[in-house]
Amino acid sequence: MEDKILKFIEENPFDEKYKNRISKPHFKYHGDKILKQAISAILAGKNILLVGEKSTGKNVLAENLSYIFKRPMWNISFHVNVDSSILIGDETLKDGNVIFKDGPISTASKVGGFAVLDEINMAKNEAMSVLHSTLDYRRIIDIPGYDLIKIHPATRFIATMNYGYEGTRDLNEALLSRFVIIKMPTIERDELAELIREEYQFINERYLKDIVNFFYDLKLKSESNEISEYAPDLRGIFDAIDLAREGLELTEALNLTITNKIFDVFEEDLIMDLIKSRFESEIYYLDLFGK
Repeated sequence: MEDKILKFIEENPFDEKYKNRISKPHFKYHGDKILKQAISAILAGKNILLVGEKSTGKNVLAENLSYIFKRPMWNISFHVNVDSSILIGDETLKDGNVIFKDGPISTASKVGGFAVLDEINMAKNEAMSVLHSTLDYRRIIDIPGYDLIKIHPATRFIATMNYGYEGTRDLNEALLSRFVIIKMPTIERDELAELIREEYQFINERYLKDIVNFFYDLKLKSESNEISEYAPDLRGIFDAIDLAREGLELTEALNLTITNKIFDVFEEDLIMDLIKSRFESEIYYLDLFGK
């Protein structure tokens, strides 16, 4: 597979001005099976839809794929105001002349980049119609009054979606058929521990275990509908460790980065109880890192 990746890179050069768009992932994606599936799909010329709950590493995987294949990456976050002009581009003035300025999808399509369609199931109908034509097997984008863009052979579209979040919708069969669909599993305990070790090399193993178990406490409460699905937040876990590394007490940091994101008083109390049950009070930098 490494030889095929190298061949893909060698056969698809691009303008050096886009080199800074190649992702430099802060986190390595942990999950060899999923990574192999995604790499195989890209080598086969397919677009990918990553489906999973929050904190399953969808965007981390997309960044890792950009790095592995040495492709410039454009990230489009969908919301109700995203329309065709934001995706494909629109007319603008330059030196008194009306010109067409490319959007992220048309630019990635010309360059041979990876376009990450984040939270694709939040796209409104106008944006959906653009995606249908862009992802069509003919691999062309027809811009009325302007060029017909032929999508570069190296271009791949990597979409992400969560189920059941407010403002989301189910994707129709026609759009789903344009993707290879990869279901993202929740990160395993040992993988999460390794991810934290990579970021914080000198972390005390005792507290590392407590932090990992706390995340899964949150997952269990969320799955039983006792607290919001937003509570098991990996970014919040890392943010809390960062705050503790800068001198804040750990349980206070967890309240800032996890508890305070929940605005239901009953749920807040549950999360604070979880924190108290997992961690002793007064855990500071020297306790966590010993340096």
